[in-house]
Amino acid sequence: MTPNAASSGPSRRSFLASTAVATAAVAGGMPLLTACGGSDSGPREGTTSGKAADKLLPTYVAGTVAKPDLPSKNGSSAGYTGKVDLAALATSVPDKLGTGAPFKVMSPFWGTPPKPGCAYYTAVDAAAGTKVTWQNQDGNTYGEKLGAVLASSSIPDMVVVPSWELVGKIANAVTAKFMDLGPYLAGDKVKKYPNLAAIPSDAWRMGIFGGALRGIPMPSAPASFIVPYYRKDIFDKKGWSVPKSPDEFLGWAKDATSAKAKVYACGDMTWSSAGIFGVRPSGTLGWNIDDDGKLTYRIERPEYLEALEWTRRLFDAGVVHPDDKARSGDAGQRFTSGQILVFNSDMSAWYGRTAEQAQSNPGFQIEGMDYFGADGGNPTLYASQPATIWSLIRKGASKETVENALAAANFSAAPYGSKERMLVDYGVEGTHYTVKDGVPVKNDQGNSEVINAWSMLAAPAPYFAHPDIPDVARKQVEWQQRMGAFLKKTSTYGMNIVEPTRYANLASQFEQLEIDYVRGNKKLSDVQAAISTWRSSGGDKLRDWYKELLDKNGSGN
Repeated sequence: MTPNAASSGPSRRSFLASTAVATAAVAGGMPLLTACGGSDSGPREGTTSGKAADKLLPTYVAGTVAKPDLPSKNGSSAGYTGKVDLAALATSVPDKLGTGAPFKVMSPFWGTPPKPGCAYYTAVDAAAGTKVTWQNQDGNTYGEKLGAVLASSSIPDMVVVPSWELVGKIANAVTAKFMDLGPYLAGDKVKKYPNLAAIPSDAWRMGIFGGALRGIPMPSAPASFIVPYYRKDIFDKKGWSVPKSPDEFLGWAKDATSAKAKVYACGDMTWSSAGIFGVRPSGTLGWNIDDDGKLTYRIERPEYLEALEWTRRLFDAGVVHPDDKARSGDAGQRFTSGQILVFNSDMSAWYGRTAEQAQSNPGFQIEGMDYFGADGGNPTLYASQPATIWSLIRKGASKETVENALAAANFSAAPYGSKERMLVDYGVEGTHYTVKDGVPVKNDQGNSEVINAWSMLAAPAPYFAHPDIPDVARKQVEWQQRMGAFLKKTSTYGMNIVEPTRYANLASQFEQLEIDYVRGNKKLSDVQAAISTWRSSGGDKLRDWYKELLDKNGSGN
C-alpha cells in the first residue's frame, strides 16, 4: 500500500512533487490563541493555546488496525516493511457515514486531474457514501485561485488549505469563511469518526484558527526534513566516502566534478545548507527565544549568512550543474541520469526515484546523506510543524453537507492495512491495479486516476510503506530516526499563528535574494542591507508582537 511520504522544506514550492501526499504527527501538545494586545491586534490574529486549546480538541483514540514494524522514534514516521495480506484487510469504516448528498471540494492538484465521474471517483464515493464534485486547481498557482475564491461570495463546501498559502488576507479569511467544527468533533463527538479520532492531538491543535477548531489536519512528522540524496552506486564504484563536514563536501565536490564529461557534484544545495548550518525554517517557525533570552527571527542569526556563503562557494567552485544555476529543467532527472551526484528533495523522492529506475537502471541506488554540522560535528535540525495541510468546511453549510464532508475526511484518514486505505491509494483491483507476488501494481488507468485528490482531505498518523520495495521504507524511517536525534523545536513549534496582515509580505523578498546571492548576482552587503530594512520596515514591531504572544501563551519548546 502506498505510504504517505512525509515532506517539508524551506520553500513551499518544494512540496508534493509526487503522487503520494505527505503526512505525519506525534502526540504532544502546544498552547495557543489570545489576540495579542494593543490597537494593532485583531480577533483573527494570534494563536490559541494551553487549556483553552485542550477544550477544543477531539478525544484521541489510537487506531488498532496494523502495528508498524518500525514505530515512530525521535519524531520520525512509522514504517511497515512487510507485505500486507490483501485478502485479509481490516475494515476501518464499518458503516457508510455519508448519505450520498452532493458537495463540492476545492483542492490543490499536481498533475492532470482525472475526468469527473471516472472509475476511481465513482468507486470511492460508493464506498464512503459520498458524492463529491472535485474542483481541482493547479497546485503550483493554488494561492492565487484560493485568494480569489475566498474573496468571493461563492465558496465550495470544502476547501483544502496548505500552510504555505496562509499569508496575507488568506490567513484571516480562514477564520471568517470557515465553520467551527467543534459541535461535530470536539471531545467524544469525534468517536463517530474513528479514523479522525486516531489523528494525534498535536496535529488537531494546528487546526485551531481564530479560537475554534476549523481545520481537519493532514499530520506531518516533526522529523520531516529535506534530504540530501546521493548516488550510492556511483560513490561505491568510485570509492568515495560520504562527506562529513562542509569542507569535506566541497573538497569531494571538486574532485567529483568533470565539466568535460558533463558530470557535476550537485545541484543547488541551499535547502540542505540550512540543515548543515542549523538555520531555522521560514515562516512562523523561524522565531525563537535564543539561549541569551533574546527573541530573533531566522535571518538575524549568523548561521543564516554562513549557510548562504557556503552554498555560494559551491557555485563559485563550478561544482553545481549549470542548469541548476540557471534554475531550468528537472534536478531529479539530472540526478537519475548521473549528471549530478547529490540533490535535495523531500522524503517522497527516495521511493519515487528508486521505483522509477527499477526496470531501466537496476544498478541505481539512492541514499540519504546524514546531516553534519557546520564544524563537522552533530547538526542542529528544527522540527516541522505537526500538521501542514487542512481541509475546512464553509460557514453556512447545511448539517447534511457537514456530515458528508466529515464522512469523506474519515474515509480519507483510514489507516494502513485497511480496505479504505487500499481503495484511496490504489483504486479498484482489475481496473486500477493488479496484484503481482502479493503486491498491488497500478496500471495506466490507475496512474492517471488514482492521484492526489482524496488523499488531501485528511490523513492518518504518518508512515512509510512500500511493499514492492520494502527496504526503502526501512531506510526512510531509519534516516528520520537518526536525524531526529538532533531535532530541536523553536519557541513557536506546534502553534498555528496568524500574523497581522500588515506584516504579510515583510520577508517575501528573501527567497529571491537568496537565489541571487548564492549564484553571485548579489553581494553579501545586499543581504545584510535587506536584513536591516526588514527590521526597520516592521521586523522589530513584529518581534514585539511575537514577544507578547509568547509571554501570554508560553513557548512551544
